[in-house]
Amino acid sequence: MFAVANPSSIWKFARTPGPKEGESFASISKTAETMQSDPEFAGLIVRCAPKGKIDVLVALIRPFPPRSRPKVTIASATGGTVTVEASMAAAGAAVLLPDEVSAFAAGKWQTTPSLSVVVKESDSEIKGVVALNGLREAYNSLAASCGQ
Repeated sequence: MFAVANPSSIWKFARTPGPKEGESFASISKTAETMQSDPEFAGLIVRCAPKGKIDVLVALIRPFPPRSRPKVTIASATGGTVTVEASMAAAGAAVLLPDEVSAFAAGKWQTTPSLSVVVKESDSEIKGVVALNGLREAYNSLAASCGQ
């Protein structure tokens, strides 16, 4: 008898075509803990970015206007909280977090059980929780495929 992994514990790897021919971008994503998240909160995306950078995005179901600059507060289960101003990507359905947040995905989030995320844009607020189990392995395989 073997145990079946909880589907929400799996980071999904994807490769999407870029704007230039032959260009593609790798990403990993994790869906939200549905019982602890608003219906408009989809999850977290970590993707390869140009020049060897790695971006972290919050995926939303209901898009914000493309020029929005939402405030995003991220609290880790181990106690750290950060609030940043973000920008919009993917036609408003993804919130691109600043570079300082990418460093957390490369480091301290890999030992944190979960994140609580609040995205505020004018009078709208979307909350969600994402479990981070498996992030270290998924992040390392993503980093290895960036630039390929």
